[in-house]
Amino acid sequence: MNSVSTDVLISEVGPRDGLQSIKSIMPTKQKHAWIDALYRAGVREIEVASFVPAKLLPQMADADEVVRHAKTLPGLTVMALVPNLRGAQAAIEAGVHKVTLPVSASAAHSLANVRKTREEMIEEVKKIAQYRNECAPQIKIEAGIATAFGCTLQGLVPEDEVIWMAEQVIEAGADETGLSDTTGYANPAQIKRLFRRLKAAIGNKAGAAHLHNTRGLGLANCLAAYEEGVTSFDSSMGGLGGCPYAPGASGNVVTEDLVFMFEAMGIKTGIHLELLFEARKPLQLGVPTEIIYGMVPEAGVPKGFAAATQWGT
Repeated sequence: MNSVSTDVLISEVGPRDGLQSIKSIMPTKQKHAWIDALYRAGVREIEVASFVPAKLLPQMADADEVVRHAKTLPGLTVMALVPNLRGAQAAIEAGVHKVTLPVSASAAHSLANVRKTREEMIEEVKKIAQYRNECAPQIKIEAGIATAFGCTLQGLVPEDEVIWMAEQVIEAGADETGLSDTTGYANPAQIKRLFRRLKAAIGNKAGAAHLHNTRGLGLANCLAAYEEGVTSFDSSMGGLGGCPYAPGASGNVVTEDLVFMFEAMGIKTGIHLELLFEARKPLQLGVPTEIIYGMVPEAGVPKGFAAATQWGT
């Protein structure tokens, strides 16, 4: 399939965020088939795994193998989540193009999620950046600010602390940092305000919007972020995912619905909707007991729908 220009980047996080949040363990071969199907649909950035101990997340025990397979797909940016330096070393050794770190703005969530204080995580970013600079300078480091809009464990997360965390991780050596609505607390006005502040604080190092649909505001929040100049969005096929250490934080934004919204608005994603719907099949085959969501795949596209992204033959 020919290469296409895009207005926004849709970063698929289902193979990591989605699969680590459910009880089912997808067989490695099925993960490969799912990633291949996403790639055929035009997805060009996929978070394929977490590099964490298998005893903590058995769903991610095959991280090395999944990265190796994903790297065979030309032009795909292969990402993995790492909680610490050891995880980053393993991910870089496996050959990822980008590592993402969950750095929480909530003190309570930081301890629950990575067993470190916020200050200790900033130090961890420094260590990872130093290792990267010495051993693999081509690797990108993204530090996502988790619980940026509120926390199920501590409640309110002051906006000043969110911006402080973002500034600290950039100073520590991260290439970019985005905002994550880990708990699905955000509303569009809050999204606009905080992304505006993020951009004012760190300029073009402001990264992706990682938003959840827990309370039904996922797409509205993505649109609000886009209107503030955000052009990179994390989403999960079928809406799989959440955070095992944030009670009730189910439901990433559904990739299929997000792509449809942008394409219907004339905003190019580079993703072929019908092929994206096809990619739900290997996902469902791999986790047959899980419910996968999505309004557009079930309803279909409207009559006369014309996608913004134009595909050649």
